[in-house]
Amino acid sequence: MRAEESSSSSLLLVKKVEERKMEALVVKKLGDPTNFGDNSSILLSRSEPIPELDSPTSVRVRVRATSINFANYLQIMGKYQEKPPLPYIPGSDYSGFVDAVGSAVSKFKVGDRVCALSASGSFAQFIVADQSDLISVPEGCDLAAAAALPVAFGTSHVALVHRAHLSPGQVLLVLGAAGGVGLAAVQIGKICGATVIAVARGDEKVQLLKSLGVDLVVDSSHGDVTQNVKEFLRARKLKGVDVLYDPVGGKLTKDAMKLLNWGANILVIGFASGEVPIFPANIALVKNWTIHGLYWGSYKIHRPGFLEDSLKDLLSWLAKGLISINISHTYRLSELDQPSIVVNPPAPLCSRHTS
Repeated sequence: MRAEESSSSSLLLVKKVEERKMEALVVKKLGDPTNFGDNSSILLSRSEPIPELDSPTSVRVRVRATSINFANYLQIMGKYQEKPPLPYIPGSDYSGFVDAVGSAVSKFKVGDRVCALSASGSFAQFIVADQSDLISVPEGCDLAAAAALPVAFGTSHVALVHRAHLSPGQVLLVLGAAGGVGLAAVQIGKICGATVIAVARGDEKVQLLKSLGVDLVVDSSHGDVTQNVKEFLRARKLKGVDVLYDPVGGKLTKDAMKLLNWGANILVIGFASGEVPIFPANIALVKNWTIHGLYWGSYKIHRPGFLEDSLKDLLSWLAKGLISINISHTYRLSELDQPSIVVNPPAPLCSRHTS
């Protein structure tokens, strides 16, 4: 081989190796992801290997968008129930286009629009999943909205429709209603025909909830939440709250229990306040309350088909315009480790494009 041919071959090899790299956000140590600088827990890597298909039924997806959820923040802090080994690429729900398929893949082809939930790995340009974990995104659905749907809307759909069996005429009280799962809960509550009461903090959040058709919005930063709700119930000649949707915990939960009807359903979604509430078993007994713990992600392990059906229903609602996804900000992947980007975990859903 001539020298110039050898040099050309080497250049070609180097180019192919470089093409197998991708951008990804990497958690190098546990800690607050909003602390930037040399001591930051996250970094933007531009040399992560593009994941290869690891089974005949695996699918590689070019990520178009992925959501930023409170669970992602907790996991990077080391305070979530699932703790991937370090270093790892965070990120859970995402959408994108099929980039490559395994030899036994029958449900998808290259170019198909899909969304999914992953334990980690979506804060990257590419991700690999089994075909059974992917769901087709119907025409009419924005891919950024589809990426922000699985965790927040999936949690609320399973909680309200399948666990609490929310029905027309019932009263639903949503705490932390301007957060990701809260915004999903109030919309699903209206679709179910319930009277929806939402609790949030601040005028901007109150106005957002009113625009979604919520029957009563209570600003927790002004006045007595319990008293405001009681006055509304009396005016509507309603006996009390039938379903409590609680991603907050703490004092707000304690106060909300004073509003519950006989036979009420309590949905324990999370503890954004940082305080785990204590439910009085004696009162639960006398009032026939049902307390549901809901860790939505575990359904993927124990009842994966159930989650698929739930997300298909939600995507259908999204395509028909029955629900709307509130995307508060959109970032490129390269912006997420910059000091100007500070994620406020309890805020409404954020989503960012990766390409």
